[in-house]
Amino acid sequence: MARDRQNLPADRIRPMKNYDLSGKVALVTGAGRPKGLGEGIASKLAQCGASVLITDLGQSPGEHMPDKHIGAADSMQGVAQRIRDNGGTAQAFPLDVRDESQVQAAVAQAVERFGRLDILVNNAGIGYLIAPCTELPQDQWDAVLDVNLKGPFLCTKHAARQMISQGEGGRVINIASQAAKSSFPHMSAYTASKHGLVGLTRTCAMELGPHGITVNAVCPNHVTTGLGAAQNDYFSNHLGLTLEQYIGNIRARNPMRREGKVADTANAVAFLCSDQAVYINGDSLNVTGGEEMH
Repeated sequence: MARDRQNLPADRIRPMKNYDLSGKVALVTGAGRPKGLGEGIASKLAQCGASVLITDLGQSPGEHMPDKHIGAADSMQGVAQRIRDNGGTAQAFPLDVRDESQVQAAVAQAVERFGRLDILVNNAGIGYLIAPCTELPQDQWDAVLDVNLKGPFLCTKHAARQMISQGEGGRVINIASQAAKSSFPHMSAYTASKHGLVGLTRTCAMELGPHGITVNAVCPNHVTTGLGAAQNDYFSNHLGLTLEQYIGNIRARNPMRREGKVADTANAVAFLCSDQAVYINGDSLNVTGGEEMH
């Protein structure tokens, strides 16, 4: 009997051929941290033939976005350089998604550098400000909602304007979370922002669909990136578990017995950006190994 492909370890599954995104231009927010979801997504789109504008803060704007949780200027340049070293096309550009003028400048930069804009991936997010709702300071709530929800709104607004002017459709992909569909304790701001992002996805899909622009969300489960590691540390300490015990519990409750990987999310984004997903619109795709089924 043939072995079930889905039960093979991830590193033994032969990757599918890339989707063809030749001639497309993508802007990916929050993509300046090494080994983060943003870098993985940007690299995948570049492998598929897209030219990519890598954006991130570049420098810390304040206490709620410290250096260890942002893509600094040198790391942004490193992400772009690794893409170029692998034969792709990429440029780095600083962007605070909370600032509408900076969003407009980033869209203009994509058009100036690459001639157009076809794909927006709203990946920038804060998921490390964690506390019980009775203890969460208002300024932390505001920081999370500003980046996780206002940022995608502003980026979608101005990217969609450019796509409409081109008259050839486009793709907007919002990186939501399993927390967009399930509740998580001590993460009221994050969960609220990701639930809101699904609502934004659906409304923009209705409005932009007539222009040939699809808007979808991807909802990954836990991925141990830099952000995921901060969550691991908080919750293992809160529950009185070792880090190994906490990670073991994550794996045990997943039907595929593993955490999510950056490549899982990046592959889903590439699919939704491709012509093969042209009739998928307003959806929120679970990428959780079966952990989230509703």
